[in-house]
Amino acid sequence: MKKLFVNAGKGYEILIEKGILSSCGEYIRKVSNAKKVCIVSDSNVFPLYGERVKASLECSGFEALCFVFEAGEASKKPETVLNIVEFLAENGLTRDDLVVALGGGVCGDMAGFAAAIYLRGIDFVQLPTSLLAQVDSSVGGKTAVDLPQGKNLCGAFHQPSLVLIDSTTLDTLSPHFFSDGMAEAIKMGCIKSKSLFEKIENENAKNIIDDIIFECVSLKAEVVERDEKEKGERALLNFGHTAGHAIERLHNFETVSHGEAVGIGMVLICRAAEKNGVTEKGCGERIARVLKKYNLKTEDENSLSDIVNAMRSDKKRTASSIKFIMLKDIGYGFINPVSYSDIPGLFGV
Repeated sequence: MKKLFVNAGKGYEILIEKGILSSCGEYIRKVSNAKKVCIVSDSNVFPLYGERVKASLECSGFEALCFVFEAGEASKKPETVLNIVEFLAENGLTRDDLVVALGGGVCGDMAGFAAAIYLRGIDFVQLPTSLLAQVDSSVGGKTAVDLPQGKNLCGAFHQPSLVLIDSTTLDTLSPHFFSDGMAEAIKMGCIKSKSLFEKIENENAKNIIDDIIFECVSLKAEVVERDEKEKGERALLNFGHTAGHAIERLHNFETVSHGEAVGIGMVLICRAAEKNGVTEKGCGERIARVLKKYNLKTEDENSLSDIVNAMRSDKKRTASSIKFIMLKDIGYGFINPVSYSDIPGLFGV
């Protein structure tokens, strides 16, 4: 078992072990005295793992309830979270009780947000089943839903009490969603670790996936500990996300996945920064090659001007600028605010 402690919120452990879902109850019992637990999952994941998790929780003395929503980014909206909160209230969960997020990034974001706002905040545990959630979104306490005006515009910082990562769940992921998660691993290498990037670049990630997951969450934990509420360094984790979120919105959060959009966003910002003399020449092409290795897109059908216009709703904006994350070189990211008036020029539109 690989272990990591995150010193954020009340502090919590990340445990990485194949098969840990089957014994999740005993680990959750160590961090919670709850009587009732609500498992929040989606229509794809629950049929695969829901009964196993429920049985483990019940063996550890919890009364386990289940809330299952329709899988997909289209469900990541305020109405779904309100439905979860109403379910918690109808079933009498108290401030001592617990929410368990069983699923990918959409599930973790919504279950965590519901836990953050129910009774002004109850504990929750992350059981991420997608690679994207395992390498990134399950760690750090960002919870949110999408609005028609943009992605993740309604949310809260709410750290989990525990994160249990079972990489055997990746065996049931489609190749598309494995690739989707690799975009976030590639991102982490780009901004924080040249050696991680080169490992992904030169080896088959599937053969060393537990090591990649551990490296990614270790790097993210270090950033979160230094900047829990994203007042500074944590914004680095949004590399590729400004353009990526704009692309997702242009596709109505339906036809392009999060990882695909972030990958395209990384290439777009790197190539723009290279043209402006900010990023080492060739970084964008190198990132594009690695994305293609893992069957990810490197360009979008929408025009560059449409993507740039859609960036205006980005949550990292200020009154006069957007914080773009750029690279000096692979492994060295930095924050570069760009004024609204200069954004079209940055991208050459």
